[in-house]
Amino acid sequence: MYVTSGNECYALDAGTGRPIWHFQRPRTHGLVGNGAGGPNRGVALAGDKLFMVVDDAHLLALKRVDGTVVWDIQMADWHKNYSATSAPLVVGNLVIVGTAGGEDGARGFLAAFDVSTGKEVWRFWTVPLAGEPGSETWQGKGIEHGGALAWFTGVFDAETDTLFWPSGNPGEDYNGDDRGGDDLYSDCILALDPKTGKLKWYFQSTPHDLWDWDASETPLVIDANWQGTPRKLLVQGNRNGFFYVLDRTNGKLLLGKQFIKELTWATGLEPNGRPIKVPGQEPSAVGTRVCPSQDGATNWYSPSFNPATGLFYMQTNEMCSIYMKRPAEFEFGKPFLGGAENTDRKSKQTRILRALDLQTGAVKWELPEVGSARTWGGTLATATGLVFFGEDSGSFAAADAVTGKKLWSFEAGANWHASPMAYQFDGQEMIAVAANASIVAFALVQ
Repeated sequence: MYVTSGNECYALDAGTGRPIWHFQRPRTHGLVGNGAGGPNRGVALAGDKLFMVVDDAHLLALKRVDGTVVWDIQMADWHKNYSATSAPLVVGNLVIVGTAGGEDGARGFLAAFDVSTGKEVWRFWTVPLAGEPGSETWQGKGIEHGGALAWFTGVFDAETDTLFWPSGNPGEDYNGDDRGGDDLYSDCILALDPKTGKLKWYFQSTPHDLWDWDASETPLVIDANWQGTPRKLLVQGNRNGFFYVLDRTNGKLLLGKQFIKELTWATGLEPNGRPIKVPGQEPSAVGTRVCPSQDGATNWYSPSFNPATGLFYMQTNEMCSIYMKRPAEFEFGKPFLGGAENTDRKSKQTRILRALDLQTGAVKWELPEVGSARTWGGTLATATGLVFFGEDSGSFAAADAVTGKKLWSFEAGANWHASPMAYQFDGQEMIAVAANASIVAFALVQ
């Protein structure tokens, strides 16, 4: 088992938790934004190597047996407000990854590197240059520091040979005066050819985003009957408060449905998925109350799906924010927000585990949690009819996948920043989760 922290990787015996080796590199001083905080969301594996990013936007290949560095390449210059936080993804002989820097005016991209050598094979820029396709959706000088970082890990579908990768918000985050238009390819699910990086199609959830609603929530590849016909689906619960079901062969919207109770910025979706925005919900100098909050109706933590129940499980938030707008000038080494955001403390913040019907988007059951809605753990659904999740209170729990009834919990005292996983060791199924600085594994007593 491989576990990461900022610029660190631990190899553990998956049966006992015994440490085998530990890789560590000093943190980079002078980083801005999320990269300065030192998060790291995991590794990718291929053959005798594992791959991880470090905070200064480098991609490393390590030997699996002892953690020594095989190669080290710079994806982008951290002095230009780039950093890196998330797990790469291996597809064939390529390791694919993006960088962070969306709140800092960096220009987003996704790149693929040769597994053996680290040589760059292709790069897809999520903000086009002036004159390129998509640049017409940027009206003003904002395109020069457009953000839209491909900072979170995507999904590969072998059946359609397609890479689905989410993109982040445009910059400035809260001020769109210099970027009129839809601001492609921010807040998108991008469907790319994994061998070349060529764009097949895209779906944009929040055009001209003013609320920092990255589309970084993990999309799930699901094969299921849709209105009586077998269909290849791509499903996402989005930070903006809408649940999307797409045909993953062409990006066509099949279903869009609100899944939180209080959503103020849009009244619904057009047939093509374009939101019907509510006037007056833009950030302002005096502050504008908008629901969901900047943290989102959900976020990057893992959702899950059980084909036996037909339900999609995700952690959700009932929260609102006060968004403020102010002028900003881009400067290397500083954030590029164009305003500020604060949680609306006059409204109650609640974290709720919800189960959504795949066919309709209807909430079939929900399990409210006790806490301040500030934890970041996801869900894991198993074939045995369980849903594992980290409660907002700090406990680790299991619920009945059909009814939502909580079956048991373990007091972990965790401020969750990780989702549970299942694996097999010596023929025994185990469930593991990172709880603060500890890795906790569970198994049935045999």
